[in-house]
Amino acid sequence: MDCQQSSGFRVLTSACLLGQPVRYDGQAKGLADPRLAQWEKAGLLLTVCPEVEGGLSVPRPPAELGVNGRVRTEAGEDVSLAFHRGARVALALCQRYGIRLALLKANSPSCGNTRIYSGRFDGQLVVGEGVTAALLRQHGIEVFNEAQLDQLAQALDKTAPAPAAD
Repeated sequence: MDCQQSSGFRVLTSACLLGQPVRYDGQAKGLADPRLAQWEKAGLLLTVCPEVEGGLSVPRPPAELGVNGRVRTEAGEDVSLAFHRGARVALALCQRYGIRLALLKANSPSCGNTRIYSGRFDGQLVVGEGVTAALLRQHGIEVFNEAQLDQLAQALDKTAPAPAAD
């Protein structure tokens, strides 16, 4: 039984990359790339902020993912449950709409797909994945960041639905 709903959504996208002020500091990191505007206009993008979906406020204290797998604020508050809850919401959206591609914010403890902050609040980036990026990838969803728009565009072209026959 196929439980996926029909939609035009093809890319789960970090809300901050589309100009929504949902980051920890209450800001957005909107991208000016015309492809994003085109994809958004075509209804291909489904936006989400896993941290907000997980129950965290805007603004909120910055948090980092430590080597122990826990997400903590600089004051030591463990916010792991909210990060994992938000990741599950993002995965559920992908599964509900049959989304196989994600465009997530680089370096984030939720969304980073290649590098994240060290977990020591020292400004250093380390190789790693955020909570949401890792969960999506574990479920076969290709995850890209804003520096990988060319690769996302190629993947999107490869997954384009075949034109309807007359």
